[in-house]
Amino acid sequence: MALATKIPATLIPGDGIGPEIMDAVLMVLGAVDAPFEWDRQVGGLAGIEACGDPLPKATLDSIRRTRLALKGPLTTPVGGGFRSVNVRMREEFGLYANVRPVRTMIPGGRYEEIDIVLVRENIEGLYVAFEHFIAVGDDPRAVAISQGINTRAECMRIVRYAFEYAATHGRKKVTIVHKANVLKALTGLFLECGEIVAREYEGRIEANDRIVDACAMQLVMNPWQFDVIVTTNLFGDILSDQLAGLVGGLGMAPGANIGPDAAIFEAVHGSAPDIAGKGLANPLALLLAACLMLDHVGRADSAGRIRKAMLACLNTDGVRTPDLGGKASTADFAQGIVRRLN
Repeated sequence: MALATKIPATLIPGDGIGPEIMDAVLMVLGAVDAPFEWDRQVGGLAGIEACGDPLPKATLDSIRRTRLALKGPLTTPVGGGFRSVNVRMREEFGLYANVRPVRTMIPGGRYEEIDIVLVRENIEGLYVAFEHFIAVGDDPRAVAISQGINTRAECMRIVRYAFEYAATHGRKKVTIVHKANVLKALTGLFLECGEIVAREYEGRIEANDRIVDACAMQLVMNPWQFDVIVTTNLFGDILSDQLAGLVGGLGMAPGANIGPDAAIFEAVHGSAPDIAGKGLANPLALLLAACLMLDHVGRADSAGRIRKAMLACLNTDGVRTPDLGGKASTADFAQGIVRRLN
């Protein structure tokens, strides 16, 4: 592919298993002539080692320039005053929509034919982390207080994103998840905005709402009733992991962080330092995130080829990493997908 057609993008391999699963993903992307021109940067523990910051200025500058990034799992050190790298990225680039699709890829599990997309508000709610302690007597940390913030503008924006996503991707229903029966202001506003937006799509997209605890229960009892779920930051974080559990765990769960001026695609799982360098890691989540990135830049054809090859590799060829019941290494799995693509 000619250099002129390349799309600049930031590449952040990540910590722990990040570099090895990123190498596997790059092998597969190369097999479909993915259009990205990579600017390799560091973050997390690698960022601290390189320049004392888990989110270095050079990495931020790269994303500002490319407005597109693929990143492996990043570790935020415990202690030392560092805020979550992922939260900082979302705030820095206004990545207000976190999109996490989950779909059954290996039949025969507890749940079959799962196909649900969760849209999570990404920069407000309790994740603003306005927190402090109140001293009582000799205990300076006797009372912990945390405040959450939801704005009408952001609630409207994320719910409208979810309904527009449903309309664009041929989805039939959006479920608005809240806790308005108790958190009447914080999530009552979210529900109110959801109902306003739902009326704009009446006759095109079905809409309903669920209290978050009822939604969690119903995801276990009858997940097939859900299509697109839209919810607030904390609830989305919890429910997206639960959804991943329906299809085999976080190793099968990609994430897209979308803003008006940038998009960052990632594996949802952690850096798994206990298996780093052993060739045991499953690259599926990061590869699926790369497919979302291809979709985002208008290369749905390449993304579709990779997804088809993944399914054939898993279910026809039986090439699976140990977490999926197989014996293939990270590189073996990537090579199996490449063979299907050639």
